[in-house]
Amino acid sequence: MKRIVAVNGLNYASTGKICLNISEEARKNGYEVETFFRNSKEGKKHLAPHQHLIGYWLDKVISERLCKITGLIGYFNVINTTIFINELKKIKPDLIHLHSLCDSYLNVNMLFRYLKKADIPVIWTLHDSFPFTGRCAQNRCTKWKEGCGNCPHKDYYPGTLFLDNSKHVLKTRSKIYNDLNRLTIVTPSKWLAELTEESHFGDHYPIEVINNGIDLSIFHPVENSFRKDHNLEGKFLILGLAYYWDESKGLDVFMELSKRLDERYQIIMVGTNDELDKLLSPNIISIHRTHSQEELVKIYSACDLFVNPTRDENYPTVHMEAVACGLPVLTFDVGGCKEMLNEKCGDSVPVNDTEGLIKKIEEIYEKRPFNKKDCLDKAQSYNHELKYKEYVDLYNKLLKD
Repeated sequence: MKRIVAVNGLNYASTGKICLNISEEARKNGYEVETFFRNSKEGKKHLAPHQHLIGYWLDKVISERLCKITGLIGYFNVINTTIFINELKKIKPDLIHLHSLCDSYLNVNMLFRYLKKADIPVIWTLHDSFPFTGRCAQNRCTKWKEGCGNCPHKDYYPGTLFLDNSKHVLKTRSKIYNDLNRLTIVTPSKWLAELTEESHFGDHYPIEVINNGIDLSIFHPVENSFRKDHNLEGKFLILGLAYYWDESKGLDVFMELSKRLDERYQIIMVGTNDELDKLLSPNIISIHRTHSQEELVKIYSACDLFVNPTRDENYPTVHMEAVACGLPVLTFDVGGCKEMLNEKCGDSVPVNDTEGLIKKIEEIYEKRPFNKKDCLDKAQSYNHELKYKEYVDLYNKLLKD
């Protein structure tokens, strides 16, 4: 039986679910798969069979502090990375599947030196532009094309850094990452694939596009009492959802919508918290993080339009979830947002065009150009079993070669 090791920062949330679902599909097809994630309190809550946390929590915390002071992302975690590499030597995987390597949980220089020496097939799924920038996953910034330095986004994830070493980090990454013999890059969107082609990866490795998917047995229209429970009969329900709300997710746009849209409309924001509630207009229904996917499905199913004025995105899972529940999507045209939709299940406006967004909402309210059947037809292309099977096919191909 062939062995695969998958690596990601989280064993929950979007990239964590993607990593775990691909691994499960591989097991169904006869592979032995072990998954590794960064050590965290939240990660321990979600730990399940075949899942492992990398190293010690203390080493990760110290490394995060050193990273913020020096701006050298991925240069620390020597102890945790040594432990992880020793685990790899014991498992002796036939293939390694990398996902997100940010979050300061591995020393990437050490890891890639090991991967070069191991000389086995490696797949790296890029969930954002982090691997070819000097410090962040800021998809809106293209300064990496100039070599980074004098970073204009010092406060962006992974947080404010004391020193700006983005130029040095990018130069080091270009050398370390491009020194493998058997690496295949995968991106979830054509948009990110095109960016990756322009980066230091473009001249060295094959780049494939495999879209993310969702479980259509969970995400589908359901009858529910959400409208009745909130006394919303007759209202045009506009839904916004984010794991966290800030300017990059369009928080300011929803604040503007709440001022500009009249009583025919009702805005619902999911993923809020007590602090954010103090800032929101009283005419916005605020729902803190949902307790289950079933609860989220009910909200999707009850609404009329999903609005996502995101400014920094790759291939948002929330678009697939909404459409699969019969809910059309209106989004800013950033990242891979537009390529996920067709003219029968959604629309887009240029990024930051709040006026255009408002006009489009009013047009959709008046003309009702979308229907549930067309959304559900499009949702068939999001079937996660088909998408993750594409990864298994890639495993088969690389191991056969």
